[in-house]
Amino acid sequence: MAKRPAPTIPRYKRRRPRSWPRTVIGWIVKLIVAFFLISILWVLAYRFINPPITITMMGDIVAGRGATRDWMPVDQIDRDMVRAAIAAEDSTFCSHHGFNFEALEDAMKRNASGGRIRGGSTISQQTAKTTFLWNGGGYARKGVEAWFTFLIEHLWGKQRIMEVYLNNAETGIGTYGVNAGSERYYGHDASAMTPIEAARIAAVLPLPKERGAVAPKGFTRRYGNTIAARIGVVARDGLDGCVYAGVAAPVNKAPPPVTKKTRPLPGEEYETAKPLPPVENVVQELPRASTEPLEAPEPAPTTPGNQTESTPPPQRPQSAENTL
Repeated sequence: MAKRPAPTIPRYKRRRPRSWPRTVIGWIVKLIVAFFLISILWVLAYRFINPPITITMMGDIVAGRGATRDWMPVDQIDRDMVRAAIAAEDSTFCSHHGFNFEALEDAMKRNASGGRIRGGSTISQQTAKTTFLWNGGGYARKGVEAWFTFLIEHLWGKQRIMEVYLNNAETGIGTYGVNAGSERYYGHDASAMTPIEAARIAAVLPLPKERGAVAPKGFTRRYGNTIAARIGVVARDGLDGCVYAGVAAPVNKAPPPVTKKTRPLPGEEYETAKPLPPVENVVQELPRASTEPLEAPEPAPTTPGNQTESTPPPQRPQSAENTL
């Protein structure tokens, strides 16, 4: 029998080879879609699961400084600590949806005019960065941070954002979270804190590797006193109400008497001796979140060495040997 000819594929059904630009674009689209899906699932998982580790923690571990964190639910953390974080970092936390555009605009203007660089990040943005991302990275990281901020605002809610923030924020070298920070600096957990203790930990948050909360001096002490005064403003205006929506706020109680030394934690030997910012930079460092008047700096003590000589009358000039 004669062999039948092999069936031929019609021209309109033949698969044409894809050009390399189309192949590259196709892979880029697939990667973008995968990123969005993975990030959404990641954020959803952390709504119910406490983040086991962060990139910043891994950096400290690799550097040999260790990483200590004692997770504490937000309804057990002293309310003054929550209020101190809002007073220091983001007074509009309960009213914005992740971004404070007015603060961002002000920060851009100040940074463009020179001087100390300041950011306008909200607590939500800082939570997204510390939980999912890393420090530095420029505008590329900022773009990814904005996406994660959008996700946690819509998938977590304010209560979970504050809880993760207070447990992931760096409060010292090798120390993460306000609970571990309170144990390190004060010898007791964060369930009962005085306003000044909470304020001093909040003052350490922007530069945890260079500031200490125990017997702080200079700018850190003055900044902590300002935050302590603003805690009352947050309480009076109910600026922390969204954190306790649907849950009972912790009862205010005095810290327990400390009968033991503060617990040594990894990283203490790495504490820097770098001097704190000078007094003239205090106004640039303070957040513009509250309209309350800032605390005036304490006057320097008067000593015989810094007393100002009164100007002698014109008719009685002093001789050279009488001049101090």
